[in-house]
Amino acid sequence: MAIETLKENVCVNQIIGKAKENILAESDIIIPDIKPDILGTINTNGVVCVYKKELLDGKIRIDGGVQVYIMYLADDENSNIRGINTVIDFKKVIEMENINPSMNMESNINLKNIECKILNGRKITVTADIDVEISVYSNESIDFIKEIEDRSDIQVLNTSTIIDSLLGTGVTKVYAKDTINIENTDNIAEILKTSFNVSNKETKTSYNKVLAKADMQVSLVYLTEDNRVNEVKWQIPVMGFIDMPNISEENLCNVNYEIKNVLVKPNSAEEHSIYVEVELEILCNIFEKKELNIIQDLYSPNENLNISQKNITVMKDKKNVKERISVNQKINVPELHNSRIINTEVSPIMVKNSVYNDRILLEGELQVNFMYVSGITNRVELQSQRLPFNATIESEGINQSSNLDTNIEIVTKDFTVMQEGDIEANLDLEVAIDVSKMVEIKVIDSIEAVEDTDENIYSIVVYFVKPGDTLWNIAKKFKSTINAIASVNGIENENMINVGQQLFIPKYVNVQ
Repeated sequence: MAIETLKENVCVNQIIGKAKENILAESDIIIPDIKPDILGTINTNGVVCVYKKELLDGKIRIDGGVQVYIMYLADDENSNIRGINTVIDFKKVIEMENINPSMNMESNINLKNIECKILNGRKITVTADIDVEISVYSNESIDFIKEIEDRSDIQVLNTSTIIDSLLGTGVTKVYAKDTINIENTDNIAEILKTSFNVSNKETKTSYNKVLAKADMQVSLVYLTEDNRVNEVKWQIPVMGFIDMPNISEENLCNVNYEIKNVLVKPNSAEEHSIYVEVELEILCNIFEKKELNIIQDLYSPNENLNISQKNITVMKDKKNVKERISVNQKINVPELHNSRIINTEVSPIMVKNSVYNDRILLEGELQVNFMYVSGITNRVELQSQRLPFNATIESEGINQSSNLDTNIEIVTKDFTVMQEGDIEANLDLEVAIDVSKMVEIKVIDSIEAVEDTDENIYSIVVYFVKPGDTLWNIAKKFKSTINAIASVNGIENENMINVGQQLFIPKYVNVQ
């Protein structure tokens, strides 16, 4: 016989699978006829663009391309600097069990390294090393029993927990585009290097809408027609609205920016400017704190009950932690003495992430690449340095069971060349950590009364408390109640019983 119950529905964000993969995108490039032979490469950099991501049954497909810029030394009498721009397309299929198109995916796709190998004066091979991190999760609506209706005899052990339930997912496409002015004396021959970085990310959640704001930091190194190499830096504001029903400013918002395509085009010589257009996809996940009142256990002193339970994995203690840290160091690069720095590129590298109660210890390095015009050779050259950094981030509730997704952004950087190649390095970093815990809880999804075959008839039992006993377990075992046992034995605190203690267990009597 079925028992009348009241059920609750909750949307549970369950991780189905995670994957870390590597993509090697490779292509041979022929030097165009209008350009001189290549003698050696000076710098190779690229921008990863993700054209399409697709969840299929048991697999994930990623299509993208790397926009590559190669600065090289020409094989001519003046050893002039020249540049080549190309796109290397790539496709990657990642196998993952138990996934399907109805699920959601989060990804982090970064260019780890790019290498250029000269085959001959007219041909080179470029290899891009790309790191891919994928998380696939399902948003499953689960029903469970939260209350028994019209059965005062059924004894219920309740518990409550606060989970982070996925309220919704939204996506929008935006464009960061602007015309970047350069010096009036510069006539651009070609673009030699590009860099794009999304920083100063902010979100504002209001009724049914999310406002995502950020800045696109642009750095372009270009060659002038009179064979000089210069850099221009620019900041383009980015803003997008994402429609999300049933949300409010109390909800937690996770936003991810992904570059889909890039266009860099010098305008006419008379304009002394460069047109830049970056296509971005903004993905937003909204979570709400939800209190679940769960029946942990139940029984009836009058009849036997068949209980069906299931385990569900839920997300708890989700929050975003941000900390700004400063790196101030003096380094010595003798090659930069009396040289002109054209461009400085900084990449953070995580070395170690240690988690303790309520704090995180971060250890990392900053890979700093200086591009400069040597005061000795008068040529463009490169020098690299690594700056160690560490930080302690305090956050209540963080421990070894916490899942951490750490992202480090370079907010500001300043390098001042002193005497004899000494450089004062002053950088501000923003560390953003997405914190959560995945825990498993049991819920009851069905209850049915069955015939009681217990022939033991008694009015009272004498019982001695054993290790691990609770009043709930004892009452359930003998089909009594906690209140009845506590009353008969004069127990004031139901949670305080001692091993070896003698208890009188009365038979439950249903008084209607």
